[in-house]
Parts: sequence; C-alpha cells; structure tokens
Amino acid sequence: MSAEVEQDLNGDNGLGPVTADLVPLIAAAIQEGDLDQARTLAGDLKAPDLAEVVELLSPDARVALILALGPAFDFEVFSELDETVRDQLSEALPNEFLARAATELDTDDAAYLIENLDATDRKEILDQLPTSDREALERNLEYPEETAGRLMQSDFVAVAPFWTVGQVIDHMRETDDLPEQFTEIFVVDPTFRVLGSIELSRLLRTQRAVPVGEIMNEDRHLVLASADQEEVARQFDRYGLMSAPVVDADKRLVGVVTVDDVVDVIKDEAEEDMKALAGVGDETLADSVLATVKSRVPWLVVNLGTAVLGSLVIQQFDATIEQMVALAILMPVVASLGGNAGTQTMTVTVRALATSKLGRVNAPRVVSREALVGLVNGVVLSTILAAVVFLWFGSGKLGAVIAAAMMVNLFAAALAGILIPLAMSRMDLDPAPASGVFVTFVTDVVGFFAFLGLAAALLV
Repeated sequence: MSAEVEQDLNGDNGLGPVTADLVPLIAAAIQEGDLDQARTLAGDLKAPDLAEVVELLSPDARVALILALGPAFDFEVFSELDETVRDQLSEALPNEFLARAATELDTDDAAYLIENLDATDRKEILDQLPTSDREALERNLEYPEETAGRLMQSDFVAVAPFWTVGQVIDHMRETDDLPEQFTEIFVVDPTFRVLGSIELSRLLRTQRAVPVGEIMNEDRHLVLASADQEEVARQFDRYGLMSAPVVDADKRLVGVVTVDDVVDVIKDEAEEDMKALAGVGDETLADSVLATVKSRVPWLVVNLGTAVLGSLVIQQFDATIEQMVALAILMPVVASLGGNAGTQTMTVTVRALATSKLGRVNAPRVVSREALVGLVNGVVLSTILAAVVFLWFGSGKLGAVIAAAMMVNLFAAALAGILIPLAMSRMDLDPAPASGVFVTFVTDVVGFFAFLGLAAALLV
C-alpha cells in the first residue's frame, strides 16, 4: 500500500479512514483487472468504511470488489449500506454468496438483504440455510416491513423460572447456537410467554443456587411484533429501554429488539420526514435519474398548480399594479416572509406529530400559541418594513398598507402552518410531503390578496 494511502487511512487529512483518494485507486485497480491490488487497498477497512467505499463505486465495481475480497469480506457491510445499493447488490451477487451472508448476519439484517428478491431467488437462498436459521428468517419475513417483527432479532436466550443461576451459566457456556452478543436473558413459561428478564450483570453477581425466578425483573416492556417501528422507537425513547422482548398476538416470545436497531429507525425516520418536507420522497444519492425524477415531480406539479392559482389572484389587480409600480416591487416581500413564517410553524408541527407530542389534548393550546406568535411576529416585522418603505418610496400610506398586509399574512401563515398538518394527520394522511405546498399556497394567496386589495382600496 502506498504511503499516501496509508496517510489517508490514518486520518491525517481530517476526512477519516475513507478518503477521496482511496475510492479512485480501488476503482482503477478493478478496471485494470488488478484484483489483488483492490483487495490490498480495501482489505483492512472496517465494515462502515468499506460500506462507504462500496457505495461510492460503480455498480459493476461494487460486485467485483466484494467477490475479490472473498472470505475476507465482512458481511456486516450489508447492514451499513444504503438500501438502494444493498438491493442492487442482492440482485447482482450469486445466491450462494447471499446464503453465506444470511447465516452470518442478524436475522433482521438478513431479512433486509433478501426481502426484495423475487420468490425463486429467495427460496433458493433459504433452502441453503441451516434449519434454525431458515425458520428464524422465514418468521421474520412474514411480518410487514417497518414493523417490530421485521426489525427484531430472532436469536435470544430464554430459560424457565425454576432454573438456577448456575444452570443458566452452564447453559450459556455449553450451548453453541446462542446469540454472539446479548445483555439480558428472558424468563418464560412453558408456552413461551414472557415472565420477566435478567440482566447479565445481576446474574453474574448472584449465587449459583438461586432460582432465576427470584431475581428476574417482572416489569418488562413487551412489544407486539405487528407494532409500527416508529411506535417502538418512541417507546424506547420514552422508557429509556436498551432492549425489549417482541411477542406475537398470543403473547409468546418471538424475538428481541435492541437499541442499536432503534437508533437506525430514529435516524431513518428523521431523514424521511426531512425529505418529505422538501417534497423529495424517500430517495437517496444512489437512485437513478428516472427514480429521482419520479420522486420529485409529483409535488412539483402540485406546486405548479398552486403557483398558477396565486398568479390568478395577482391578475385580478393588474390595473392597480399598472398605476403603482411600487406594488410589483414589494409583492414578493409579503409572500416571501409569509412563506418562511409558515414553514417555521409547519416544520415544528410536523415533527411534533411524528413524535406523538402533539395531539387532541394539547392541540388547542399549541394552535393558540402559534397564532399569538404569528401576531407578534407580524407587529415586529410590519413595523420594520413600514419604516423601510417610507424611507424608500416616501409614502406613509404605502408603508401602512404593506404593514397591515404583513400582519394579516403572518397571522394566516401561523394558522396554516399548524392547522394544515393537523388536518391531514386527522385524515390519516402523512402531513410531511403535502403540508409545504399548501402552506405556501395559503401564504401566497392571502399575502397577495391582502396587499393588493388594501392598495386598491386605499392608494389607487
């Protein structure tokens, strides 16, 4: 490995282990057919860093690098990849390779790897797995996407309440098919219903002869396998959970959700909300041009329609604008400030709805607060703008008109920013993607109508 690459890998340039120099070197080596060099360059990278390299390579180079690494490839890379890249690799890599990956990965990560394959390929992969791994993965795939059942790991340790601490410790030492990492043991009855749990730290501090039923924590927070993963994440956040047993409709233990999986959910949901507010859908940098266009065009078309409606409002006052050119100069100020104010309120509202912090109980109070904030903001900004307009155009009446329009529009923006997302949520619609378009429409129409209407009545 060259000195320059070694320096990059040591993080001397501040960019971390994966740098802009490493990816072109690997890509060039693959293009020249020098797979040994590619293997040398990528062989020492940790899973998150290798995943970043894989994402930055072309689709064909990704497959070539993974196959070149062979046994040295860390299958944990699949759990770090962007969904679009992971799906592309699932389609391109041999089924035998995917089967080996499925046996090494946690059940939830293995499910993500093969869930979008066609039925024939998925069956071929499942048939190559050991019976226990296949059954666990098939059970995971039975649950809908974005539920606790799909998020959970099917590997866990469960014991009977009459077992002693010594028996549990011996069981963990002698059994081969236990999870590689776990922090607690679940206590279940003969029907596999959860009675409680024991943290490993408490287990190891207890005498061997003590039955686990006497030291278990009975206050366990159960998660239904059919529960939405966002709701699971909220429960982890609310109760400070590190893990939670997942049960089926009959309350039988089927898996466990851990905090590292929940962190990924929180991150993904936050990104999804942020993208939805901008009307870009669930797209990534790895998506094709066609997929990106399909994601963005629908709301742009809606936005075009609302913009045309706003222009129709302006058209009703074309004679007024012709008589006073200053109105055309100042119109964008009213619309722009109203749109920004509405976006502020809408962003806070959508996030509060997503985290279940805004509902029927506190909605009236929050709506009243936002309306008052809109009025206060209107007074402050209208005062400043009136002074600017007076100094600019020398007209006190024009300043008063735009100040009044500004107050009306900021008040309307505050109400639209909270009432539109609330209304959409009440109708069981996602408020994130659509709210921005309609809030902007309201602020444009109200702003133009208030400003031009007052100008037509008082100035012309």
